[in-house]
Amino acid sequence: MELNTLIERPLALPSLPRAVALLMSELGQPEPNLRRLNQFFGLDPVLAARLLELANSPPFRLTRRISGVPEALALLGTAPLKSLVSTATLGGSSRSVPGVNMQQFWRYSLNTAKLARSLAVLVRRNQIAAYSAGLLHALGELAMHLGDPEHALAVDTLVAPLDLRRAKVEQRLLGYCYVDVSAGLARRWQLPEIVVDALQHQNAPFENNAYEPLGGVVHLAAWRARALEAEMDNRELTVSFPDKVGLALGLDIDMVLQQDPIDWTVRADSDDYLV
Repeated sequence: MELNTLIERPLALPSLPRAVALLMSELGQPEPNLRRLNQFFGLDPVLAARLLELANSPPFRLTRRISGVPEALALLGTAPLKSLVSTATLGGSSRSVPGVNMQQFWRYSLNTAKLARSLAVLVRRNQIAAYSAGLLHALGELAMHLGDPEHALAVDTLVAPLDLRRAKVEQRLLGYCYVDVSAGLARRWQLPEIVVDALQHQNAPFENNAYEPLGGVVHLAAWRARALEAEMDNRELTVSFPDKVGLALGLDIDMVLQQDPIDWTVRADSDDYLV
């Protein structure tokens, strides 16, 4: 399937059932708590993406585009939020996205977002945009598995969806990878360029005349989160560390590892699965 065809294809990307339930409960309150809404929307890549798409749509668009959940919530009222959440496609079953362990995907995406936000502080970049880019960066993988399952599952036979080599294998076999799909979706949703560029350049933020520090932040955050899922030991971490990206940002492996959130997400269904 061609990249543009996949990006334009209507897909029902699944949301984390717990996040949907928490949001419906909070939005049912007489005065929903903005802090809780921010936490719950920030749990799930699809809900966050749909929220940002809505906030950047013509009926709500401001002079500048909205890059994060807190800004979107400050703009939107309760009614559009209820409508958005009530129409979410629930995931969670083994058939939600063939070939993808959704519990792992949600955990991995949240950990990437948390770490991207922490690293953005170190390199003095936009923390809100970093969190959004980290949370949304792998949505292209879900779109590829849902929109073109035959080719996605063929890649799965060579490398797992969260393998560090995934993008290179997809690029070699398909001519594009999940990075291109994630960025294309973000562009279609009219997300701000700061997020789109971070997504587009996350794999090679400082190559081919590119200079995308926020893409570098997402690159390092995704590396750490994937390494965590793979349970890499110290030697494997050292060997696989993307030192060129780290050097460009002024970050070495120790600085990245020291940013591990103290509340690494362990289970997607636990009470600690919060931002």
